[in-house]
Amino acid sequence: MTLLTAAESLTKRQTAISIVIIGMLFFIFGFVSWVNAILIPYFKIACELNHFQSYLVAFAFYIAYFVVSVPSAYLLKRVGFKKGMMVGFWLMAVGAAIFVPAALARMYELFLLGLFTLGGGLAILQTAANPYITVLGPKERATQRISIMGICNKGAGILAPLAFAAAILRPTDSELFAQIPLMDEHTRAQALDALIRRVIVPYTCVSAVLFTLGLVVRYSPLPEIDTEHESAEVASRNEGKTSIFQFPHLILGALAIFLHVGTQVIAIDTIIGYAGSMGMDLLQAKSFPSYTLTATIVGYLIGISCTPRLFSQLTALRVCTLLGLTFSIGILLLSGNVRLLGHEADISIWFVVLLGLANSLVWAGIWPLALDGLGRFTKLGGSIMIMGLCGNALLPLLYGYLADNFSLRDGYWVLIPCYLYLIFYAFKGYRLRRWA
Repeated sequence: MTLLTAAESLTKRQTAISIVIIGMLFFIFGFVSWVNAILIPYFKIACELNHFQSYLVAFAFYIAYFVVSVPSAYLLKRVGFKKGMMVGFWLMAVGAAIFVPAALARMYELFLLGLFTLGGGLAILQTAANPYITVLGPKERATQRISIMGICNKGAGILAPLAFAAAILRPTDSELFAQIPLMDEHTRAQALDALIRRVIVPYTCVSAVLFTLGLVVRYSPLPEIDTEHESAEVASRNEGKTSIFQFPHLILGALAIFLHVGTQVIAIDTIIGYAGSMGMDLLQAKSFPSYTLTATIVGYLIGISCTPRLFSQLTALRVCTLLGLTFSIGILLLSGNVRLLGHEADISIWFVVLLGLANSLVWAGIWPLALDGLGRFTKLGGSIMIMGLCGNALLPLLYGYLADNFSLRDGYWVLIPCYLYLIFYAFKGYRLRRWA
């Protein structure tokens, strides 16, 4: 039987160790997730895909959150956080290993299966880690803790595309990519086979590391936190409640997460393609996801240093959602070439970069509001929130459809209704405690 510990009874040392371990998990989340930013254009070339097909990378990866999240809650309830995290890491290791036969056969469908399996393992880890870090200290400082996790996540996201590009791209690839459409069928197939097989060594190493991390977390000093404890006030308020759907602020919060993560992944995973529409090749455009993630980290640092001392996490959420809408309008309506950081590009791409800043404190603002007062429903509530991450799967497909049928720039119209809803949740939706 697993011994549970109340979060408030942990010593400062135990809390610090727990934050470090969970921070490591968020680093892994970031590294595995944000490498998709370069996998999308890479598979588009190597597997000869259109925009819509290439964004199936994000769909296969993130739809796993929808499928696996609720079963994850029951798994964690049965075996505890640490064993559940071990299972998550091992499932991810299997997903990374699937890349080897997929590359040998240059079979895009098999790559998608590997990505789905990776996403399923991450869903288990996220279902455990996000409620864990939310309750690991005072509620009013949740933004600080989640922002620290965000720095770990986005810091890995900055490194992932660059590390992956260093591992699989060559200085002469720009010339190769230009020649591929001109090759005869046999020569082109040989070139594409050689190109896709470059992923074998990196993902074999990733698989081995993920398997080892599962063992490390299982036998780490991470305590099993009691996330289902209810105070007398919460117990009284939740008396008679039998379903997670009786918490409107949670369900609306899950929808907010769905839209938020969709806007976040669009800002990062589409920016290389958008830069390409301005005449940049992949070797130059590969830096733009890192710029967007750097802007996000700047936002996290503001959150860590200023909340709740200078402004509340609710105020931060409201400001960020308003900025998201403003920057989205800038992408769609403003134009003109500017030179910045060595790139000559339309000014609209820098508004895509600034979406990283706008998105920075939205996740941290939504989670404490959505999980507030759930008590014994917290684990299941956390899994419902993680289901919202399938927004990463669906919204990029909508962007890809608009990009194929109109233009890459017009695809960003999908952001406008997303930010309008996030503004609604930040100002009103989180307060709703009854559907009537």
